[in-house]
Amino acid sequence: MIQIEGNKCDFCGCCVGVCPVDCIEVMESNIEIDDEICIDCDLCVFICPIDVLSNVATEAV
Repeated sequence: MIQIEGNKCDFCGCCVGVCPVDCIEVMESNIEIDDEICIDCDLCVFICPIDVLSNVATEAV
């Protein structure tokens, strides 16, 4: 599961562009990830320029 760190997102939309299943929605002042659609590919985690996203499952290992 992808986790969004607090209020640090600057809503640039980089994560939306790389998501193969289109499960990320960035609004003017909010970001949401649909966990039911997300396939945990981590592309959004890797592309985020300010390291706001992380994969909870990957961190636990």
